[in-house]
Amino acid sequence: MPYGSSVMIGRLRGAVVVESPDGMVVVDVQGVGYEVMVPLGSLGRAGRDAHEAITLYIVTNVREDAITLFGFASEHERATFRVLTTVAGIGPRIAISILGSLPPQELAAAVVRNDVKRLQTVPGVGRRLAERIALELKDKLAAGVTSSSGALVTGAVGGYPAPTSAPPVGPMAIFVATLIHLGFKGPEAERVATEFAHRHGEPLDALVRDALKRLVK
Repeated sequence: MPYGSSVMIGRLRGAVVVESPDGMVVVDVQGVGYEVMVPLGSLGRAGRDAHEAITLYIVTNVREDAITLFGFASEHERATFRVLTTVAGIGPRIAISILGSLPPQELAAAVVRNDVKRLQTVPGVGRRLAERIALELKDKLAAGVTSSSGALVTGAVGGYPAPTSAPPVGPMAIFVATLIHLGFKGPEAERVATEFAHRHGEPLDALVRDALKRLVK
C-alpha cells in the first residue's frame, strides 16, 4: 500500500487530548480519538485556530497487523517524510526521528552540504546511513529548501506537489482503507463508503461485515 494514497486519511483537525513523550498524541476529531505519531517539535509548528484545534497532515501506514497514522505540521514536512522513506534502511519510525531532530529546512541544508556528521546526530542514524541519506537525497531535498517565510520555493519536495484537494478524513476514511487492505479496489471501497455514509457513527467491524456481504457475491 503506497503512502499517501488518495483513499487514506490525509489530514486531521481537532484538539490534542493526550501527548506522550515518545511522540504519540491523541487528536480528538468530533468525538473520535486518533492516535498519531508526530516528530518532536511538530505540534509547536502546527497551525491552530481560535479554539486551539490543531491541523496535522497525515500519512497512513497500513500493515497486516496495524494501521498507523503519522502526523506533520505542514505539507512540506509530510513530503519530506515521504522522501526520507524512499532511502533503503529508513522506515517510518526512523524518518520521524530524523524530522524530530532536523526539521525539513535544516535537513535539506545538511544534505546539500553533505554534512554527514550533522546527520549522525540523529538517534538511530549511523555513519553509513547518514552517507546514504546525503547521497540519495541531495537532488530530491534540494527542492525542499524554503524561504525565510517558510514557504516552499518550488511548491514541491522530491517530486511531491502540494495536493489540490484534501483526501477523505474521519472514521469513513479508515473504513475505506480497511476495505482496500482486504483486497478490494479503491473505487469499490469508496462507493460502499458513500452508500454507508449515514452509518458513520457505527463500529468499524459492523461496517466492514456488512460491506463484505455487499462486495462478495
